[in-house]
Amino acid sequence: MMNKKNFYRSLSIILTLALAISLGTSLLQQDSTAGAESVTLSQNATVVTSPFTEAVKKVHGSVVGVNNYAMSYGYNSFGDFGFPFGFGYGYGYGNGNQQSEPEEVLAGSGSGVVVAQGYVLTNYHVVEDATRLEIVSGGETYEAVLAGSDESLDLAVLKVNGSFPIEPVVLGDSDVLNVGDWAICIGNPLSFTGTTTVGVISALNREITNSTTDIYGRRTDSVNLMIQTDAAINAGNSGGGMFNVAGELIGVPSMKYTGSYMSATSVEGIGMAIPINVAKPLIEEVLSGKTSDAQANNSSNNSLTTAEKPRIGVTVANLNTNLSAIANGQLPNGAYIMEVEAGSPAEKAGLQPGDIVVEVDGTVIKSTTEMINILQNKQVGDTAAMKVYRVEGLHEMESFEEIPDGEYIDLTVELAILDSVTQ
Repeated sequence: MMNKKNFYRSLSIILTLALAISLGTSLLQQDSTAGAESVTLSQNATVVTSPFTEAVKKVHGSVVGVNNYAMSYGYNSFGDFGFPFGFGYGYGYGNGNQQSEPEEVLAGSGSGVVVAQGYVLTNYHVVEDATRLEIVSGGETYEAVLAGSDESLDLAVLKVNGSFPIEPVVLGDSDVLNVGDWAICIGNPLSFTGTTTVGVISALNREITNSTTDIYGRRTDSVNLMIQTDAAINAGNSGGGMFNVAGELIGVPSMKYTGSYMSATSVEGIGMAIPINVAKPLIEEVLSGKTSDAQANNSSNNSLTTAEKPRIGVTVANLNTNLSAIANGQLPNGAYIMEVEAGSPAEKAGLQPGDIVVEVDGTVIKSTTEMINILQNKQVGDTAAMKVYRVEGLHEMESFEEIPDGEYIDLTVELAILDSVTQ
């Protein structure tokens, strides 16, 4: 039989357990109520947008894809390399002179920005050597042509053929940018269309040296001042847009540093863009219609010596394209002046032996034949505007292995009938 002391002890334990259960139930009810309030709050939460949302919405559709198509000669069925003009090298398997039919292939793709109705700004390297250009936007494709370019600046402007409904962007002012300003880059990296990346302007006026070839075939180094950004730029971004938070185009992404092969250094977050103010003169030239398309072989001599026709009084030769100075771009292509007749229009105009004629009346000259074809259609008293490349003492050099830098010179020559005719 339980005594009173044990009875009260058991009762105390029972009451304590009952109180604990009651408190636990109360806490569970409070937690349940708090959860319900949380759900209600989340349903009424305000959506917060970034400072870039409106800018991206404004310009996203004006950034397009650019496809570069070129001819590929490939291999033929006998394992030979294919070459243009029907030439090939055989390896002893069947008919070595056969080659595969050339076909047009997609050589590369990049990005572009519509900067005026029907005109797209991009990088020169995106459209270089293209046989056909194509603009891609919103699942539609449009044929385009090169309207103007500057290889030294790595810029090109394309004109879209026919109707093109894409609205142009507003051009900003890259001269007022500051380090730390937001930079929004939009392009098509790795074919991911319309990719948007954001960063800041890391530096201004970065000096970047590029090796380029001018329209006459001479290779030169050019230094361009670029905008550095940490916004992600990858293959396919080239030619796209760098925008400020107002949606104004402030630059053209053109390159990314990935590291040093020699030192195995890995680099992240260093991209370069061409300031839009650098591109404005080219854009203005194209829109005003001022741009125009400017269009050495085995050694052979040709003299402009037809007695019945006016001439300038020079003997010219084709430069041998196998010379290292031609192959590596130290000298341009053109008609090499071997001799200048005394008292001739050429001498009076200032032409000298060793000059290389690279342009006549705005047409790029790559051979003596091209030069002669232009001059032989002229009459007495007609003039020819010539551009020559001159290296002092070039005609006296025994070899063209080490050649100092020269300069381009513009001259005007008046054609005349000469008494003496050099044969």
